Amino acid sequence: MTRSNWSVPETEVVQRIHERLGGDGTDVLATIVDVEGNAYRRPGAKMLLDEAGEGVGSITAGCLEDELLVAAESVRDRGRPELVTYDLMEDDEDVWGLGVGCNGIIDVLLEPLTDAYRPAVEAFDDGRSVAVLTVLEGGGDEEKAGDGNANASLARGDRAYYHPEEGVLSTPDGEPATAWPDDLAEPASDLAERGRADTVELEVQGERLEVFIDGLAAPTELVVFGSGHDVGPVTELAAKNDFRVTVVSFRGSVDLEERFPDADETVTTSPASIDDAIDLDDRTYAVVMTHNFVDDRLTIERLLDSPVPYVGLMGPQKRFEEMTEAFESEGTTFDDAALSSLYTPIGLDLGGGSPYQIAHSIVAEVLAVSNDRTPQHLNAREGHIHDRVSVDSEADRSST
Repeated sequence: MTRSNWSVPETEVVQRIHERLGGDGTDVLATIVDVEGNAYRRPGAKMLLDEAGEGVGSITAGCLEDELLVAAESVRDRGRPELVTYDLMEDDEDVWGLGVGCNGIIDVLLEPLTDAYRPAVEAFDDGRSVAVLTVLEGGGDEEKAGDGNANASLARGDRAYYHPEEGVLSTPDGEPATAWPDDLAEPASDLAERGRADTVELEVQGERLEVFIDGLAAPTELVVFGSGHDVGPVTELAAKNDFRVTVVSFRGSVDLEERFPDADETVTTSPASIDDAIDLDDRTYAVVMTHNFVDDRLTIERLLDSPVPYVGLMGPQKRFEEMTEAFESEGTTFDDAALSSLYTPIGLDLGGGSPYQIAHSIVAEVLAVSNDRTPQHLNAREGHIHDRVSVDSEADRSST
């Protein structure tokens, strides 16, 4: 696979899955379902593999992607999902340990891409969170392997969905998933909203059932106010980091689509009409860089009065102090809760000064806030780099 295909954002992988559904070829979807120890990616990471030997997305730093293209042929020929384990421990003597040294063991589910995955990508495209439930081990595995027809028991590859706004488990065709245990609804709701993945184990009618729950949270929105050339690097890097980016300009003379091709949406409006032009909710992050004092001040006033959890303002601290004086002269004040979402000067102190270095500083800060992290060197972090997920459920489960 090419480097450009390996490094695409997760949102682009989901988009490619959507495009390939119903196509002439037989693509295979590879998903990490469990990690023991350390690994480059965590459960839920995906890679789409086509018949031409190309892959889109990544599940490791490049160690296994080519090997998975070979494994996909077996899945394609048999037409059934397979669960494959790769041992990447550095002290392993086989080929997977030699020169890899990730200190982890990963389980990968490979499955033929069928229309049964459509509800997931359509919900994601619509900006709705969804949980994808896939059986890894079930009582119907032997029946399905034997004659191609599973009995009433759930078997590997069987799938259901949970849409938090509907509050029910459903089959890929939208019918109630009556064969699935109700105990799965609670962890599915939790993981869908958090955009995380976990494996749940439970017993159903005396049979062991292991289900991988992959939460696809609605894409996080980043709204960038401004139309200067310095908005371009911010938009580009934010898009590569899986933000859905909207550029808002207060200048109608600029061709926003041409100037900012990485933006998902562009809007021309006025500071007084922001509410009519875009939605501001608790999943929206805002960067203000119009370089116009009045426009910035009016925009900041609206953002601090909204549920937006992050408001980044370009410029020195003194500039905001001048804004504060202007607000107070008009009788406008903000409490500590509102000001806690304001970050100015915007960005992390990375020491760079070029346009892309500044953009990296800005996007890194937004990532840290959206992931509820305090920026620090990883060598100062105790435990795993990626948080281990656990969900509240009555079912027994194996944490990932």
